[in-house]
Amino acid sequence: MFSVEFDVPGNPVGKGRPRISTRGGFARAYTPAKTVDYEAVVRSAARVAMSGQDPATGPLRVVLEACKGVPKSWSASRRRRALEQGEFWAKPDIDNVLKACLDAMNSVVYIDDGQVVIASVSKRYSDIGRVGIRVTGVER
Repeated sequence: MFSVEFDVPGNPVGKGRPRISTRGGFARAYTPAKTVDYEAVVRSAARVAMSGQDPATGPLRVVLEACKGVPKSWSASRRRRALEQGEFWAKPDIDNVLKACLDAMNSVVYIDDGQVVIASVSKRYSDIGRVGIRVTGVER
């Protein structure tokens, strides 16, 4: 059964909305640079974890844990509260983090993110920012 697990270093980044610009009277849509850069980091981590395996086929389950680093400006008591009591952060939205990661893993971990039939996503504060991703096959 297919299984791969890896961490993406750094604070989670949500998928940005497409932007529109005009040049020479023509509109053109593009993905924000922050999203493109983050997806490249996720894709790179996925390639290392796959270590030459072919992308998975069939239905898949994704478990994603988004951990945002506690801001250095916070007091020691607020930091402790955030880590121990599970204080949660508002931005980026969890569905946008999932979308950025799923899109980045296309053609690396699986053929297409449409293969994902079960997704479990959580977010919390941590000492360091990271996104933990586990992709496993689902029995038919």
